[in-house]
Amino acid sequence: MEKPHKKLKVWQLAMDIVTDVYRITELFPLEERFGLTSQMRRCAVSIPSNISEGAARNTHKEFVNFLHIAQGSLAELDTQMEIALRLKLTNQESWTNMDAKLLEEDKMLSGLILSIKDKI
Repeated sequence: MEKPHKKLKVWQLAMDIVTDVYRITELFPLEERFGLTSQMRRCAVSIPSNISEGAARNTHKEFVNFLHIAQGSLAELDTQMEIALRLKLTNQESWTNMDAKLLEEDKMLSGLILSIKDKI
């Protein structure tokens, strides 16, 4: 039986973002392993993790709370991608592709939050 959160497009996109972040950070210098690489990966993993945890909760209010946490991690990752670009740890194409996915994820999270709040 498939878990309910795996059917959510917002979770599926978040998982794609995780994969992309791991691929991007693989190219970072070794000295960033415990710095920006670790931070970006933790933020990226936090997004689908919070979506799935919220979906498993018993109330709409709890789900919305976890979706807000996912949005916070998304905002952190957005900032870290900007830092990576400014430090020339990633290229413009990777940044542009990730920026588009982060924007789409934010819109999807916001839409889901609004739709669930209507049920509260």
